[in-house]
Amino acid sequence: MKTAYLKFDPNKTLSHINKEIYGHFSEHLGRCIYGGMFVGKDSQIPNTNGVRNDVIEALKEIGIPVLRWPGGCFADEYHWHDGVGKDRKPILNTNWGGVVEDNTFGTNEFFDLCEKLGCEPYLAGNLGSGTVRELASWLEYITHGGNSPMANERRANGREKPWALKYLGIGNENWGCGGNMRAQAYADQYRKYETFAKNYSNPGMMKIACGPNADDYFWTEELMQNLKPWHTGAITLHYYTLPTGNWQKKGAALTFDDDEYYETISKTLYMDEIIAKHGLIMDKYDPERKIKLIVDEWGCWYDVEKGTNPGFLYQQNTMRDAIVAAANLNIFNNRSDRVIMANLAQVMNVLQSVLLSEGNRLVKTPTYHIFKMYLPHHDAELVKTSLAAPELEKAGKTIPMLTYSLSKKNEELFLTVSNCSLDEDCEMLIDPEYGVISGVSAQIVSSEIHAYNDFNGNTPVKLSDYNGFEKCKNKLIATIPAHSVASFKFKV
Repeated sequence: MKTAYLKFDPNKTLSHINKEIYGHFSEHLGRCIYGGMFVGKDSQIPNTNGVRNDVIEALKEIGIPVLRWPGGCFADEYHWHDGVGKDRKPILNTNWGGVVEDNTFGTNEFFDLCEKLGCEPYLAGNLGSGTVRELASWLEYITHGGNSPMANERRANGREKPWALKYLGIGNENWGCGGNMRAQAYADQYRKYETFAKNYSNPGMMKIACGPNADDYFWTEELMQNLKPWHTGAITLHYYTLPTGNWQKKGAALTFDDDEYYETISKTLYMDEIIAKHGLIMDKYDPERKIKLIVDEWGCWYDVEKGTNPGFLYQQNTMRDAIVAAANLNIFNNRSDRVIMANLAQVMNVLQSVLLSEGNRLVKTPTYHIFKMYLPHHDAELVKTSLAAPELEKAGKTIPMLTYSLSKKNEELFLTVSNCSLDEDCEMLIDPEYGVISGVSAQIVSSEIHAYNDFNGNTPVKLSDYNGFEKCKNKLIATIPAHSVASFKFKV
């Protein structure tokens, strides 16, 4: 068995881990909203104002802190006024499947859902095909509490009080589906839009600019030259894990060999390098780090499941995805001096979802159980650590055997560790620089690497209590099984 040595000072913390790092994303795509979260008030499936009750409870269980809507690529073709009131105009979803949507899930439904979930709404505004006036009117509709045309229209549609809006994205992927813009052209458009983007109930609303795609460092350079902290509170980053690196043949969700597994892990760990390099560019123009980074689309992207609409991006979710989720969340925690929010793509029935539905049945995926395991990291403080751990030579690449993060909240420490090896356990020596570890409890997500939870009630991948550890003087010795994710709570 290989060994790793983790050393830490329980009193030295580095940065705050915003709970929004554990955010989610709901786009008008496939069955994420219609036929997923939203089934309509007349559905036989128990619901509240059209949203499935079991989905509401499941998302509450993982402490969903923020939900992004309505896109994605869909955002830059979405005209909000068509989706409010009694007479709603259908819309052709040209990005995802070419289906016609009836707009029964719109602004009122989204903000009401966020209130039920107790999470912050993160709105993606239409810069690509919209107008400055359209976005300004939307904000008036949502946030104005006095006597104004849009506020009165909101009241006529059944909502007296304005909603709170903390996060506003202005455009999405404007280097691609949001308009194929050049970076400086987008920056000029952004500055115009944000000038008129007024929040009447929250002057501190964060305005968020469309940042780079993966390792497009030129886009970040141009954006940071042209935008200042008084223009934007954050820029975004999108990076998806493709096992093959080929968008035409990405690889299957359920059938993959060992080499493809290690390629997946290698590519997902690239997230850390991307964040670091974009961060260096941001520091050059904003040394006080007033402009933050939001990774508002991330996760595994595979070929769609056979027999499903290729435009709906439906894929299953295995133990491999649990390892990927843990690795990324550990990266975001360890980069929480830079990253203030992340949004998994997507919340339901699309890409690396936490929930899958089929009729009235609901499945909590392996990724769901990682988000549940990581709850204690929400709004905790990142602890300074050093790790000496083995590396793996796999698929022609050198891959860290372990990913991890350690946080502290209310004098309790919380460590999460993923073992990326398919066939080797790792013994981990957890050593505080002083004091004695006490009150240890542990959980684990572990199963065969291809295992997944299905609609027949088979749930081989789930969160369980774990006793694979022992105390040795002032230290803790823990076994991290191959391809598993383990967590440890303790005090020092």
